[in-house]
Amino acid sequence: MVPALSKDLTSLDVLAVVWFLLCWLGFAFFADRSRFSAGSMNRTMSGYRRRWMEEMRRRENRVVDAQIIGNQLNGAAFFASTMILLVGGLFALLGATDKAISVFATLPMVDPPTQMAWEIKILFLMMIFIYGFFKFAWAFRVYNFCSVLIGAVPPETSDDPEADKTVRRAAEINNIGAQHFNAGLRSFFFGQAALAWFVHPFLFMAACLWVVFVLHRREFRSRSLKVVRG
Repeated sequence: MVPALSKDLTSLDVLAVVWFLLCWLGFAFFADRSRFSAGSMNRTMSGYRRRWMEEMRRRENRVVDAQIIGNQLNGAAFFASTMILLVGGLFALLGATDKAISVFATLPMVDPPTQMAWEIKILFLMMIFIYGFFKFAWAFRVYNFCSVLIGAVPPETSDDPEADKTVRRAAEINNIGAQHFNAGLRSFFFGQAALAWFVHPFLFMAACLWVVFVLHRREFRSRSLKVVRG
């Protein structure tokens, strides 16, 4: 028997939450800030974003660049809207606690949660998706900054001494937007893992490991990365 911290949550539940945070924060550090991050998809694409800005300066007609920025904005807006819908759906689930618990009571090998445990888990999921919303919303804002900087880059024939600096700033702000977008995507993936907590803490911990495995493969060992890196 797992000792209970209360009648609603056990120490195993707390351990599962700590494991979840270690997996999420640990992978974020490994993929973004460690020395191994140099071989990641995001770092590789950062180089292409810088090259994009350099090529953009040579183009007099920048319709293509505007379309690319528009695609980035649409992606960030789509996921931000999705996060809001998820939070709204979870909020609605708080009003259907009794019905949800009765459904879990009919499932085999699943202990039905108490009302307090159910509400804690729902609020935990809401916090994850609210974090993701803020990341996607800020990525949307940063991509807007990038579009302004693209408009501020003078043509290649210009003798503006600030031109090269503006190009570098546009590339860097685009990379910052991508970093926030990636952080939002991770919250989406780890939010799916947190759904397993409703079944059992051990399944929750296993789902966290599975998400780390999937993210690591896509960030460091995917076929897409091999193609991009040539």
